[in-house]
Amino acid sequence: MQPIFYKDNGKTLICEKKPLSLTFNRSLSTKTNKMTLQLLICTFNDGIKRIPDLLLPPIDGVEYLVSWQQASDFTPYELPEEIADRSDVEVTTLPGLGLSRNRNNSFLHASADICLICDDDCRYTPDGLRAIIDAFEQNPDVDIITFVAKNDSEQKFYPANSFNLKEKVRNYYVTSFEIAFRRLPVIERVKFNEHFGLGSDMFGAGEEAIFIADAIEADLNCQFFPTQIVEHLGPTTSVTRAGEASVLRANGAILYHSYRTTMWLRLPLLAWRAHRSANVPFTYALKHLNQGITKMRHLTKDS
Repeated sequence: MQPIFYKDNGKTLICEKKPLSLTFNRSLSTKTNKMTLQLLICTFNDGIKRIPDLLLPPIDGVEYLVSWQQASDFTPYELPEEIADRSDVEVTTLPGLGLSRNRNNSFLHASADICLICDDDCRYTPDGLRAIIDAFEQNPDVDIITFVAKNDSEQKFYPANSFNLKEKVRNYYVTSFEIAFRRLPVIERVKFNEHFGLGSDMFGAGEEAIFIADAIEADLNCQFFPTQIVEHLGPTTSVTRAGEASVLRANGAILYHSYRTTMWLRLPLLAWRAHRSANVPFTYALKHLNQGITKMRHLTKDS
């Protein structure tokens, strides 16, 4: 049984129990009527050491929930003091693999009005977090908002104006740490598909695209706002692993899920783009994209 960690009067303790939510002193603001925000940070194994660099000085109405996923061969240790000493940080543990499993675990323990999906290599500013709260307060009919992330390692296209994510905007795609949402309407109706994402059993990427598509299908109001809220350090999976078979299969699955009527027209173009950007043979890309379509078709029929 893996040990878990929890906080008691500011001290970090070790407890030999099954993983559960590690609830700290709650500080989500009840002093004002403003909406509260919780950053849902997913980390894996030693990634917990990066969390202190992400945390800002305490902000009224803002909290952090860390979902610390641990592989079976990982030996846990005490939380860094910079986390253990914070009353606005909650940590929950999860055994095993799968980033989407970790995202869903954070959903289970979330408690704020608004949630922001985060990775452990993201950086935030108070102004960026306030912009998220303001966006939801000023748009009470919107359930999910995708924002802009700064990343000096790659050039990603963002539209200049807001739009409904039901629309398909050429060259735009969503990255997980750009997504914020109203907790109650979203977690009651949609979650991350655990067949997608790093460490999954089937598709090595694409979890955010499927999440947004499922949210739209669930009749949630999903919008893009051209406001920068976060800086991401280093390239994303879409760049570093674009030519891997599991990522290509994920792209094929997304084709089937979201572009079913036009997927056969889009398929060779997507294979050509993978050939050019990831330096893989066109036939290799086409093969694994096709496998993704087939797997997603079977998955959809079985569900």
